[in-house]
Amino acid sequence: MSRLLLNCDIGESFGAWTMGLDAEVMPFIDCANIACGFHAGDPGIMRKTVALALQHGVQIGAHPAYQDLAGFGRRSMAYAPEEIQDLLHYQIGALDGICRAQGGRVSYVKPHGAMYNDMMAKPAQLRAVIQAVAAYDASLPLMLMATRDNRAAQALGDEYGVTLWFEAFADRAYDNAGHLVSRQLPGAVHHDAQVILQQALTIARGETLVASDGSPLLLQADTLCVHGDNASSVAAVQRIRQALTPP
Repeated sequence: MSRLLLNCDIGESFGAWTMGLDAEVMPFIDCANIACGFHAGDPGIMRKTVALALQHGVQIGAHPAYQDLAGFGRRSMAYAPEEIQDLLHYQIGALDGICRAQGGRVSYVKPHGAMYNDMMAKPAQLRAVIQAVAAYDASLPLMLMATRDNRAAQALGDEYGVTLWFEAFADRAYDNAGHLVSRQLPGAVHHDAQVILQQALTIARGETLVASDGSPLLLQADTLCVHGDNASSVAAVQRIRQALTPP
């Protein structure tokens, strides 16, 4: 079984509004994708989330997004490549500053929501994201979606000297290209804890999943995205952690 890093989108509260069970899920993950203020989070939330990650020895990742607080960063927006790079540098730099003030640092980047989906669908946008990471700090890995064929993305990462961490999802259905089935379609999100655990184990063992059209799908992943937005999802993360931890 491969050693999959468990990552979780976290620090997505804002002001007096609380989202997620950050303190409950943090002990079970390896990587915390911390919102940088454009889709969620604010300076105080970022500071508290960084402190929580450092307390538990969890790697801190910048989780930048389109400037879309009202839409939670899930709406696709038109940006030129230079603007994409500006968005990334602004947000990575903000979180990195908060990390450094507490004796830590940002150690990878994972774009959020529509930015993440757009870079997987548009090679020019993926290039802009990789260029932005390389210009900020080429030693920072970029987290992106594992698909049926990772070769084109890997070639772009190699071109700019950026390490890529390919990510899979335990609680989402996949189409035959290895892309996530749209949330607007039935069956796109798995809710049964046993199904989620089984999918996590299947990916970790390097075995094939069943795509939405019934075809076999093999995903080569370095990290598994989990969620901690309710008590049942935290329990699922705990079960995945236990199952993936060698005795």
